[in-house]
Order: sequence, then structure tokens, then C-alpha cells
Amino acid sequence: MLIDQNEVKMINNQAIKLGIGTNKVGGHNLFDNLKDQDGFDVVKEALDSGITMIDTAYMYGLGRSEEIIGQVIKNYPRENFKIATKAAQDPDNNLTINNDPIFLEKSVNDALSRLQTDYIDIFYIHFPDDKTPKYKAVAALNELKKAGKIRAIGLSNFSLEQIKEANKNNQVDYVEDHYNLIQRHVEREIWPYLKENDIKFVPYFPLASGLLTGKYTIDDANKFKHLNREEFEKIIQILKGIDVIANKHGATVTQIILAWYIKNPEISAVIPGARVPSQVADNVATLKIDLSTDEYQNIDNAFKSF
Repeated sequence: MLIDQNEVKMINNQAIKLGIGTNKVGGHNLFDNLKDQDGFDVVKEALDSGITMIDTAYMYGLGRSEEIIGQVIKNYPRENFKIATKAAQDPDNNLTINNDPIFLEKSVNDALSRLQTDYIDIFYIHFPDDKTPKYKAVAALNELKKAGKIRAIGLSNFSLEQIKEANKNNQVDYVEDHYNLIQRHVEREIWPYLKENDIKFVPYFPLASGLLTGKYTIDDANKFKHLNREEFEKIIQILKGIDVIANKHGATVTQIILAWYIKNPEISAVIPGARVPSQVADNVATLKIDLSTDEYQNIDNAFKSF
């Protein structure tokens, strides 16, 4: 699905915040019944639709996601989109988490080869290890940044204290962490430090493993065992209110939730995943939604207790 270019210009401020997560592109070690052809088609659909951020990782298929992306992007102007990837799992040591500078340098070079590109826009340390001083790991990435191999340094799944240690020399550009409307501890624990230090934030799992799509009912409580019955029922009730907003916009609950992230000034990009191209098209339709300030605030307030 191609969006009219005039329409893209009108919604450009929103479009630059919509990306795609690609753990289901080549992530055969993470999901059953994935097809590589669907992965190729998903990435192509994303780029054809005006998506400007592709988020991947070595762990998504142990490099296969990066390989698929690399084959697709050869047919597109590189300056039209950003690529973020991550590494920490050491393939030579049973996928043990490794932040050693030599390992990170090799990981960047290997990712560049799989992605068939000259540079990576954001390179994240996917998980912290237990032994490497965090600022030394970041310093190694900073050397690769100076060399032009990466353009921004990111951390993923780091605690606040680990972020502070890693950013000892003010070299961290991005943090990616688990965040959505029903898992908001990051707002309280990490965002103040990120804002103070001009570090951008990208959430993963923005749809809470599908719960925030509105497709579940009260009878599905047993599918979300990390929530108690009261919490689950409250979420279902809130989503009924979101559905009212969705109907006003001729949209889905998923699209309204994504529109909330896009409007949130603390979020640099939102990266919902997709298994098939039609899901990408549905996500891109979010860009046509302009939540009012009241709608945005009502959604925020409805989930504030989480």
C-alpha cells in the first residue's frame, strides 16, 4: 500500500515516529511457522508505506532478520530510513550475554555485513552483562561511531543505575525498553534521567503482546497470567472506552493506541511488529489519525494507575 506523497508531507511529524519491529521477520528461533517470504514482504511493505525506522537484532533469527532486511533495502535509497539493530548474545559461547568491547566491535561489523549497508543508524547493546564496565562498552561503540560505522549508541534492557554508569561520559543517545500503557514503570524510574541527559526513548512491546489491540474479552484472562483478575478486567473496560474513540476516527483500537504513542513527546519512535504485510498496512493507517489533546489526555489518564 503506497500513501499519496502529499498526504505523507502533511503528516510528516507523525510519520517519522512510526517504525517497525522485526522479531517476526526471520525470527524462527522466537516464533513458530514463520515464512521468510512473509519477512521479505513485510520489510518491503514497510518501506513502500513510508515507514522510516526498521528495528532488528542479531537475536531475531540469529542474524536471519538482518539478512532479510539487508536483501530488501538494496532496492531503496538508504537515506530514506533508519536501521536500528542490537547485539549481546555471543554465538561462540552458547549465546551468553557479552558486552566486551572486542565482541561489540565484531558484532557491529557482522551486522553491517548481514544488513549489506555501510552504517547502522542506532546500535544497541541488547542486554547488560555481569562483568564489563558499562562505560567501557559504550566507549568502544563511540569509537565505531567516530569511524562512521554507527551513528548513534543505544542501550536496551538496562536498569537506571546501569544507564547512568554507561553514560558516564555522555555518549549514550538512545534507550530502548519494555514500555506500554499498562507497564509504565519506565516513566517513573528512567524517563527523568533520560530527559535530563537528552537521551531518546524507544519502547518495545507497545501493544502489550496483543492485549492493547482490543481483541480480547474477559474470558481471556488466563492468557495473561502476569495480571490479576481485577487488573485484567479493568484493562478490558478501559479498552471499551478506547473503542468509542476509535469509532469516531473510523479506526481500530490498535491504531488509536499507536496514535497515542506517536503523539507522546517523550517517545522517539514506536516500533510495532508485523508477521504479514497487511499488519504493516494497518499500522501505517495510524498516521491518518490526529488525536485531539483531550483524547490523548483521556487515554493517558485511563491507564494512569498502571
